[in-house]
Amino acid sequence: MNEFLLIFRRDNSKEAQPSPAALQDSIQPWQEWLGKLEAEGSLVSHGNRLRPEGTVIKAGKVVTDGPYPDIKESIGGFVIVKAADLAAATEIGKNCPVLNAPWNGSVEVRMLMKEA
Repeated sequence: MNEFLLIFRRDNSKEAQPSPAALQDSIQPWQEWLGKLEAEGSLVSHGNRLRPEGTVIKAGKVVTDGPYPDIKESIGGFVIVKAADLAAATEIGKNCPVLNAPWNGSVEVRMLMKEA
C-alpha cells in the first residue's frame, strides 16, 4: 500500500463563504466520509483544516502575505490515506465532501514518497 496526500482546495473569497446553517450542515458528510475511510483502514491521518491566512517565503527570503494573494482559491485542509495506487486514491478523493455544496472545491491527490 502507498500513502497519498489529499489536498482540499476551495474558493476562499468572502462571497463564497457558506452561511452558518450551510456550514453546520456540511459537518455531517465530512464525519461520515472520514469515518468510512477509518472503518475501511484507508485513513492514515485526519490531517487538519487550515486557516486562510498565512505567508509565503520566496527565494531571497522575500515574504508575502497570504498563501496566494493573487488567486481566490486556497488550500483548506488535507488528509493522508492508504491506497494501492493513484487510481485507487483518486477514487477515494471523488467522494470527498469538499466537492459538494457549499464548498464546491477540488481535491488534489499526491502520492507520498517512501523514505529510502
